[in-house]
Amino acid sequence: MLSFKKPTRGAKTSSGVADMAKSKLVHGIGRNDADYPVTIYDVIDGKLKQLRTCHFYHAWKHMIARCYSQKFQAKYPTYRGCSVTPGWHSFAAFRAWMLTQPWEGSELDKDILEPGNKVYSPDACIFVPSHLNMFMTDRAAARGEWPIGVSWQKSADKFKAYCRNPFTCKQEHLGMFSDPDAAHESWRKRKHELACLYAEQQTDPRIAQALRTRYL
Repeated sequence: MLSFKKPTRGAKTSSGVADMAKSKLVHGIGRNDADYPVTIYDVIDGKLKQLRTCHFYHAWKHMIARCYSQKFQAKYPTYRGCSVTPGWHSFAAFRAWMLTQPWEGSELDKDILEPGNKVYSPDACIFVPSHLNMFMTDRAAARGEWPIGVSWQKSADKFKAYCRNPFTCKQEHLGMFSDPDAAHESWRKRKHELACLYAEQQTDPRIAQALRTRYL
């Protein structure tokens, strides 16, 4: 794991850039109160280039952006209304928590443990593998007018139910139905079966429990 307690030999940091980064609030609310440089720079071809960013700072800054960046929320409107608990407006506080978590190779999630949760906090957040995060994301903004797992098949004059299997990476056809609610129910049952299979693979009992109960 890279260390950011001091610049690597040969790398250069700009005190002006560092001072500016520490004094300016991130997205108007986050405080970079780190006691070490979170970004390492070097001069390449006469220009100051960013080489690396601290893993902890990257996760914290992205969390702050999800909740307080208008540009980010314009692109991902499902994050509108989300916020970060006041204690985590401090990068140092978030980093202290993240150090206690199995974060490597995983993504920060706020609503697997608490469905519908919109506040990033130590009680609600957890790090999960990206493939599991994708499995539990419903993509509400992208699915159109029908319930999740449902599409209208004009040629058959019926609603098709489908569900992606994360183990085979294939989309399963679950049947044709005369109404969207019945098609969605078929999706829900299959999603629950897959979630229970996923739960058996988990080492964190909180995640396993969330998987077993999410689609009941």
